[in-house]
Amino acid sequence: MTKSEIKTTTAPLEPAETTENTDETPSEATEDTTTCPECGGDLRTNDGRAERACVDCGLVVESDNIDRGPEWRAFNQQEKEEKTRVGAPTTNMMHDKGLSTNIGWQNKDAYGNSLSSSQREKMQRLRTWNERFRTQDSRDRNLKQALSEIDRMASALGLPQDVRETSSVIYRRALEEDLLPGRSIEGVATASLYAAARKANNPRSLDEMADVSRVEKKEFERAYRYIIRELSLEMEPADPEKYIPRNVSTLAADHNKISEDDRRDLEQTARELVETARNANLHSGKSPTAIAAAAIYAAGLLENLGITQSELSNVIDVSEVTIRNRYQEILDEAGYINSE
Repeated sequence: MTKSEIKTTTAPLEPAETTENTDETPSEATEDTTTCPECGGDLRTNDGRAERACVDCGLVVESDNIDRGPEWRAFNQQEKEEKTRVGAPTTNMMHDKGLSTNIGWQNKDAYGNSLSSSQREKMQRLRTWNERFRTQDSRDRNLKQALSEIDRMASALGLPQDVRETSSVIYRRALEEDLLPGRSIEGVATASLYAAARKANNPRSLDEMADVSRVEKKEFERAYRYIIRELSLEMEPADPEKYIPRNVSTLAADHNKISEDDRRDLEQTARELVETARNANLHSGKSPTAIAAAAIYAAGLLENLGITQSELSNVIDVSEVTIRNRYQEILDEAGYINSE
């Protein structure tokens, strides 16, 4: 069949408003970046016609496409949850990745009626045995305890879901490589979370990790150095700029004199000072939290916000002497005259 014959046998694509399905909305016709094999024009997928055709020459490239979405429609999150017929996606944050059966804690039947006392006792026995079957060996019990500890610490530190998933993967690798003998579960879990936060460019300081961990700081530091060496994890040095937004927000919340505009100016100036320190290699061999604290204090001086070293030391947990030494170096490198 020639090109001209193909064109005569295919109808041009009609606008979405003239389709037979009056319930179709313009959003149902989605753009596709694939080009037409005949004229090089753009292809558009029309969900109402279940076909994909060229908008220029009308060539129908695909027809009778299969709609793999649900047959129902939901207009809000509540309707979506009520109509869906599948469970939650698999996750590494559960020792069985969420594939086992979980019996709910509500003592009600499918119609919402309360269970009788004998039925409640029966359901409680089923929950007990179900929990025992979910963790049949020591490895599952170890993993369950560690993942619960990771989730607790991540919630206390305000870390997002991707950091929790990454930390659980790191812990699973450490467990598979038999790196846990001689080390506590809590120590390796804390080290995994600290490593995952750094890899996700959402770092937390060692002091912050020690505040939420159930082990001593030196213990999870040793565990951290051990697992990154044995698992060959490539960890880049922490960027001081990553500590600025969170610490500035905390400082603004504690300091009633800082308005929203002042907070934005303070954060922007502190970022610029950190960039200056980085270009001058002032951050090499120094604590990133100390550089961030010094940049915030120096920015407060430049913006005349009246932030004291004591207030900043309480927020970032860096000594006043360290802040005083670091901020003078940054201001000297930036070309500002120290007025203090």
